[in-house]
Amino acid sequence: MLIQTALRVPAPEIEALIEGRMIVIMPRVPINPGRQFALYPSVIPIKALPIEKYYRSDFLPTAQKTIADINSETVVIKAWARCEFCPFLDASEACDILSQLTVWTKEALEQILKQPGYKRLAYLRVYRLPQPWEMPVPSNSNPNFIPLERSLDVSETTPVLNEHIFARRRRQLENRQLPLYPELEQLHSAITQLCQTNHAAQELNQDIKQLLGWANEIPTRQLNPDLAWINDITALGDRSKELDTGKSNYQAGTDFENIVRNSLKFLGFTIDYSHKGGAGGLDLFCSQPYPLVGECKAGKKVPNNTAVQLLNLGTIRLNDEQLLKQTTKLIIGPGEPTKQLKEAATLHGMAIINPETLEKLVKLQSKYPNSIDLFKLKNYLKPGQTDDEVENYIAQVSREIELRSHLVALVKNYLENANIASAEISALHAVYVVSNPLQPLTAPELHEILIELSSPLTGYLGRIKGSDGKSDRFYFLRDLPNNIEQ
Repeated sequence: MLIQTALRVPAPEIEALIEGRMIVIMPRVPINPGRQFALYPSVIPIKALPIEKYYRSDFLPTAQKTIADINSETVVIKAWARCEFCPFLDASEACDILSQLTVWTKEALEQILKQPGYKRLAYLRVYRLPQPWEMPVPSNSNPNFIPLERSLDVSETTPVLNEHIFARRRRQLENRQLPLYPELEQLHSAITQLCQTNHAAQELNQDIKQLLGWANEIPTRQLNPDLAWINDITALGDRSKELDTGKSNYQAGTDFENIVRNSLKFLGFTIDYSHKGGAGGLDLFCSQPYPLVGECKAGKKVPNNTAVQLLNLGTIRLNDEQLLKQTTKLIIGPGEPTKQLKEAATLHGMAIINPETLEKLVKLQSKYPNSIDLFKLKNYLKPGQTDDEVENYIAQVSREIELRSHLVALVKNYLENANIASAEISALHAVYVVSNPLQPLTAPELHEILIELSSPLTGYLGRIKGSDGKSDRFYFLRDLPNNIEQ
């Protein structure tokens, strides 16, 4: 559709609309429901109040930055909106409650209601533009709607809030219901600045916004930039020419040893750094959660004597033959092992995996923290070439995650469609049975998984504990995505 006009809205309030923090504005003129327009950022209309008293303290940093970014020559339009409802306000309005549901202070709302024309609250369904659109500041001094330099081609594919969330927020505002989680709003504001540089803060902030109803489903998450090294595991093991330029064989081998140590530590092993590899050294020793010794071989194939080398070094360095027998033994190197190496590894109880397999394990752990159970993984580290076994374990974990993602979505959709806050296990099991399930589950089995998903350490669902264990009720908190990009 084409939009030809824009509505002047204070720039900070546009940011609040785009963020999903609020869904209303206070226009100078009535807006007909159904009217569509771009959101044109302007200055604060009430000059009698300083910005510190105009916006709530938890929104003030965003407001100050947005005002500072306003350009006197050009304007950047980031979103468009459709008016859904535009009710009248009067002087008896409970400004203290309305303030808590928006970004304005109580004092600002009282001042706004005294101004000529500001007597309505426009509920806006806001959509982001695919790309911000820049235009010169028009000479038109009209304080309300202004014509655009050219028609803006828009669609409804990128709503800030989906229909269900918007309807819920609208009911909350219409009924003047106080925010459910004011402490979370404060936490969101406290970590906003950290989000510029800290990946963990970005993910936490997104989760908070979803819990507050300020966002749709969690977007596809990108790999934490601090974990970019994960993508080099296979390359360093295979000794790619690109990564080996100017390196000696010793340095290339050391690089691979280091990234393997980082990988095992990331999976949850405790690395004993007294074993640092090098000439005549044991490449790695992990002490927890169970002892593991390993040899890392970068290049195009693993030498035939690697199994014997690992056995000898393990005996010398650990100086405990009984401990070595109980220790998991692992060889990590590229290519297909020779028959001689396979036989030696099988004889001495050593597992051989390729760097690619290790990289897959680490990437799965990065996407879903703590999804790798090291004791279960141990059962798949069979003597000999064991890539297929480990791949089976990765597939098993992926299926378990997919099932849980399906269950979280099932609870969410059922509650939305039924317009209820929580549901008992009997109702959820009935819905699961007809949901094209990934695998059959009895009601007790489903109940057990839902309890797991409602643990404080996972927090995808919430649980209202029943008196007999069978009358537990579950409600939705946040999505469990199953398509995170690498």
